[in-house]
Formats: sequence, C-alpha cells, structure tokens
Amino acid sequence: MTRSHVIPNEYTYVAVLTACTRTFHFQLGRQLHAAALKTAHFESPFVANSLIALYANHASFRVALKLFHQTPNKDTASWNTLISSALHHSLYDTAFGLFRQMQTTDAFSVDDFTLSILFSASASLVEGQQVHAHAVKLGFETCLNVGNGLVGFYTKYGSIAEVESLFQGMRVRDVITWTEMVTAYMEFGLVDLALKLFVRMVEEGLELTDFSLTSAVDASGLLGDYKVCKQVHGFAVKFGFGSNACVEVALLDMYTRCGRMVDAEKMFLRWELEEFSSVAWTSMICGYARNGQPEEAISLFHVGRSGGKLIMDEVTAATMLGLCGTVGHLDMGKQIHCHVVKCGLGCNLEVGNAVVSMYFKCGSVDDAMRTFNDMPCTNVVTWNTLISGNLMHRQGDRALEIWMEMQEEGIKPDQVTFVLVISAYRQTDSNLVDDCRSLFNSMRSVYQIEPTSEHYASFISVLGHWGLLQEALETINKMPFKPSALIWRSLLEGCRLHKNAMIEKWAAQNILSLEPKDPSTFILVSNLYSASGRWDRSEMVRESMREKGFRKHPVQSWIISQKKIHTFYPRDRSHTQEKDIYRGLEILIMECLKVGYEPDTSFVLHEVEEHHKKTFLFHHSAKLAATYGILMTKPGKPVRLVKNILLCGDCHEFLKYASIVTKRDIFLRDSSGFHCFYNGQCSCKDCW
Repeated sequence: MTRSHVIPNEYTYVAVLTACTRTFHFQLGRQLHAAALKTAHFESPFVANSLIALYANHASFRVALKLFHQTPNKDTASWNTLISSALHHSLYDTAFGLFRQMQTTDAFSVDDFTLSILFSASASLVEGQQVHAHAVKLGFETCLNVGNGLVGFYTKYGSIAEVESLFQGMRVRDVITWTEMVTAYMEFGLVDLALKLFVRMVEEGLELTDFSLTSAVDASGLLGDYKVCKQVHGFAVKFGFGSNACVEVALLDMYTRCGRMVDAEKMFLRWELEEFSSVAWTSMICGYARNGQPEEAISLFHVGRSGGKLIMDEVTAATMLGLCGTVGHLDMGKQIHCHVVKCGLGCNLEVGNAVVSMYFKCGSVDDAMRTFNDMPCTNVVTWNTLISGNLMHRQGDRALEIWMEMQEEGIKPDQVTFVLVISAYRQTDSNLVDDCRSLFNSMRSVYQIEPTSEHYASFISVLGHWGLLQEALETINKMPFKPSALIWRSLLEGCRLHKNAMIEKWAAQNILSLEPKDPSTFILVSNLYSASGRWDRSEMVRESMREKGFRKHPVQSWIISQKKIHTFYPRDRSHTQEKDIYRGLEILIMECLKVGYEPDTSFVLHEVEEHHKKTFLFHHSAKLAATYGILMTKPGKPVRLVKNILLCGDCHEFLKYASIVTKRDIFLRDSSGFHCFYNGQCSCKDCW
C-alpha cells in the first residue's frame, strides 16, 4: 500500500496495529507509533487506543499508562483500553483506581463495557457486588455485556442459585451468555444440567461457534470427568468441529486435565495445522507438567524450540518456569529467564511472578529478590509469592516484614494473602499468637474478607504449634461451618508436636470419617496405631486399604545432575549406577553410625526382624538420592534434593549426620519447605 503511494488513514493504522498486537510484531508496532506521531494520526483516539493496547500486551503497564497520559484526545474507549490493560497485567486494584479516576472526570462516562471489565477485575464478592450496584444505579443491568459479566462473576464468587436467577432474568442473551451458563453448571459440578443446557442451545438453533464449543470443552476439562469429556468430543465431531484448530487444541487440553495423556498424545501426533502448532505444543507441555511427567515436558519443550515449532509466549514461559520450580531445575530456570528477557516478555507481570516463584522453589532467594526489585510493576500475586517463598525457606519473621511492606505500598490483600500471613506466625522466633489472633479477627471487620476453611486451618495450625490445643479445639467448635479434613489435619500436627494422644485420636477419627476414600487417610491412621504400639490395629487398617484397592501415593525423591532429573523410589534398583549408589550408601551409613546416627525403626511393622527394619529404612528414596548427589558433585559442593512428600524422621536424622561426615551442605525441599542440613543441624530446628 505504501509502495503504491496510497496514504494510510486512521483505520489503516488501527487495522495494522491490531495485527501487530495479535501476532507479536512489537517492533513493527513501534515503527507505526513513530509514523503516527509524524503524520499526526496519533491525535486520533482510535489510533491512540490501538497503540495503548499494543504496549499493554507487549511492554509494561507503566509504558501503556505513560502513553495514555500523552494521548491528546481521550475518549471512553481510551479509559476502557487502559483498564483492560491493568486487568491484563493482573493489576486489579489499579483497574478500580482508574475506574474511580474516570468517574471524577466530567468529560467521560462509564459504559457497559467498562462495567463488564470491572466484573473480571473483582477480587472478592463484596467488590463485585459494589460494581453490580453501580450498574443498577446507572441503568446498565439489562445490557448484554453487563449481564454476561455478572454471570461470570457470580459463577466465581456466588452461588448457582444467583447465577440461574441472573440468566433467567436476562431479556437478551447471546451465545456468550449460554456458554457462560454451561460453564457455570460445570464449575458447580452440575454436569447433567450443563449438558442439558448445551443440548438446548443446539435445539433452539443458536449458532455454535468455535468459541462456544471451546468453552464447553474447557469446562469439561476443568471438571476432569473422562466420560463427560468423551461425550463432548463426540459432539464436536458430530457437528463438524472435529478439524477446527481451536476446538482441537481445547480437546487436547481437556484430555490432559482429566489425566488421559494417551488420548492427548494421539491428538498431538496427528496435528497438521502448522499455523496453530505452537498452541498445541504448549498445551501438551502443560499437560505433561500437570500430570507429574516433568521429564516428558522438558524434552518436548527442547524438541519444540529446536524445531521452530514452539513460540515462547507468556503462557509457555510461565508454564516452563513453574515446571523448573517444581522439580528444582535451577540451571534451566535461569536459561528460560534469560530467554524471557531477550524476547521482550520480561515486562509481563504473570511471567515476572513465575520467575520469582521459580527462584524461591529452586532455593535461590537472592535471585528471587533481585528479580522482584527489577520488576516494573507488581500486584497482590507478586507479594503473595514473596511471602510464600520466605515461608518455604522457614523465614516467618521476614514474611511478616513483607506483609508490613505490602500494606505500606497500598497493595490490597486477598484471601491467599491471609492464609500465608497467618501461617507465618508458626515460623516466628517468638510467640506472637496474640498478634495472630488480632489479624485473624480483623479479616472480616477491617478487610471485608470472610474466613474460609483454609484460613481456619492456618490459624488452628498456629495454635497447635504453640501448644494451645484446647483453644484450637474451642475455635473449631465455634466455626460457622462444618470443619474440613484440612482443619483436623492442622490440629493433628499440633497434637503430634506436643504428644497429646487423646486429641490426636479424635482428630484422626474425624479425618477418616470425612475422607474415607483417601489413601493418605488410611496411612495416617495406620501410622498412629503403629506409633502407640497397636500393631494389630495398624495391620487391619492397611489390610482394609488393600481390600478396597487403594494405593499409597508413590514416594519419590530426585536430584538434578548433568542437566537430567534422576528419580529414586524406596529400594529402587533401576538406576544405571545402582551398584555404585548402594555401595556408596553402605559406606555413608557406616560413617554416620560412627558419629552417633541411630536408625528410627518405630514405624516399621513389628513382626519384621530388626535387621530387616534397618535395611528397609536404609533404602528410602531420600537416602538414595542424597548418596547419588554426593557421588556426582565435587567435594565441598552443596547437594540439592527434592522429595514429593514430607521427609520422614529417620531420613531427617540421617541427613544431619551425613552433613557432618561429608562436610557438605545438603539442601532438601519436601512438602513442608526447605531443610538446610549443615554440620549436624537443620534449618527447620527439627520442627516440620
């Protein structure tokens, strides 16, 4: 067009800028920005809004905000674009702040699109209800956009009765409305009603789009019911969407969410649409990651990148960073971080949060804090990540300092924040239970956040940790809802720590009644019987577990060595270097015994002879992984391990002595956080 000497107008700029935003052509977008300034097209609010959207998606929010302030002719759409930008960066408080600024500017009025954005930005029931009231006041409640936003909001924070009432009361509905309602039924677990409504959509002649069908497929994936997923897949094929790229990617993702990786792999292998292949590769990587197959995810990532099939966007980057954090792969996490910065994703808030989380989980606190300090903008998720990261490293006092800094910065806490901050009082150097009580009681009155089961569980855990078991019981009895198994497990922790067998038994019985089909419940009760010497009862529980076909979640420990994940199970002999590992472990055990290590066989079945008990203990997965790490790392270098469940007491003692014998720092992350073993001591102070 330009070579033909046809002068572009504002509509041309809008079209090409929109294309740049959608196809990640940020540099071309910046060139168009310069051209728009030169030709005065920037004075058009349409062009300016398209540029704000470009920078909001591919730069930091601060850049988009700066451009907004430079815009000479703002309109309502300009404000909506900026509020959407804040939402894109998960800056929910900022979005509401802009909304308030917009209201105080006489030249601009709120429209239905503004309100629909704010429903997505609402982080609590109270906040969304305020937006709802504002919509009623302005007469927008009957608008289609607002109605659809309300259905989505009450699906997240309300009840199915409220959602149904809204749906029935809407005078005008479109395919988005119906899709939101199908999703709502799925979210509330009402599968039959969701499918009936979906059939009704078809019967009433609503035109099914790839968006509506994709939403139904996504909802089925979230539900995780394989039978429902197969039905939805069959429906998609029957109505001619079987070869639609968007629907196929959604179907692939759906199968990964319900754990059917074989079906997902079949779909992935027959993928042919080159232009959508990157999305399929990302979905497959996410599927491996969420189904506990990190090695497959990492391998596919490398193949996709080397073959040019996989584009590194924010979803892929955040997924891979999360995976590196989960498995403790620090070197690969650093490489992805460098690539993120290089390809311009460093300003993306979600990716930035993933980087901070990755460094914490890999044990690199300094890198985590350095990344946080370099972030151009933060949100409540960022600060929650800082608090949880310090808790992972058992730095409760530092976590509380961050909580104070968060308030000074004016960051509004959410429900997750309070779960974390309450938990921090378990890790403080001094007893601050009074402060914890004050915080817990202020949630409702000061912050308008209703305490949930998770908040009560955290509070009970704090009381139990400091030995206030009677107060913990009284708190449970006064709860406004029935205690969950999580709450009883929190009480159980305190009972174990302070040796209160009576309350411990009561808590265990409640867990068993609430989660009778959970294998971990059977293991818990069996171990309680074993600890009290009631071996016959312990074996009866395990026999009942076997009869019901319940299997214990496999215990595994792993270590990253030579850029590979080396996984070990109890008594594992599958490793190629198993002879060296077992011989090395024998020597290490003998040396640890010489300096005071005493194997704890209290939880091994009583009918097994003592030397067999010790053999069983000596071949636990953490000991095998630690031995391999010691053999494969240079003398004096630290050994870094990960275990998928709580570290047992005997392995904990063994690693303390191993740190003396080998003169090594041994870092192990289990489900409770980090253990740093140094010269016979552990950072957890023997309380985990």
